[in-house]
Amino acid sequence: MPMTYLHVAIPDSEVPRASAPIFQHVLDTYASETNKVISVWRCFSAADMAYRAHPRSRPVLEIFKHQLLSERRFFGEFLGAPEPPPPEVLPKGETPDDYIRRMHDLAVPRLAFLARQSEAWWLEQAPFFDVVRQRIWIFWRRVLHTCHHRTQLTVYLRVMGHAVPPTYGPTADVSWTGADPTQSVEAAGRK
Repeated sequence: MPMTYLHVAIPDSEVPRASAPIFQHVLDTYASETNKVISVWRCFSAADMAYRAHPRSRPVLEIFKHQLLSERRFFGEFLGAPEPPPPEVLPKGETPDDYIRRMHDLAVPRLAFLARQSEAWWLEQAPFFDVVRQRIWIFWRRVLHTCHHRTQLTVYLRVMGHAVPPTYGPTADVSWTGADPTQSVEAAGRK
């Protein structure tokens, strides 16, 4: 049985079709990862935004800000997507809902941009910080960076005593009929 989420910000029906079908997984993945980020962000309240797990950790609000600003940089500087100027990236308010709306509103045009790109464009080399990499590599680095920060926030949720939503599968708080986590040698050996 497939995972079902309580909230989906970008439904599958709104993910554009890639001009190069071999890269449809990129659009599907970016929409899915955006949905996962928003799912985690929805678990925080306005009162939680100043929380930090350790004095050397970033507060929730700073991780939200970093997510929006670093995505803008990845897509604008490294992939050449049309992006708003940096001072216009962050929302006016500082509640989770403000950040959730902004995350969604920035992601939708990126999907349209990515959908228009050719196979040659994806395989072309582009500057990435102090190295040069294929654009598809840069995209996947962005996904991994997003996963890293989303994981930070799921740890915060656990430490704060909040429920942790599913991202790639069930959690201790959310499961469903047919969920089959691989937690045994027997499960790992299924064919």
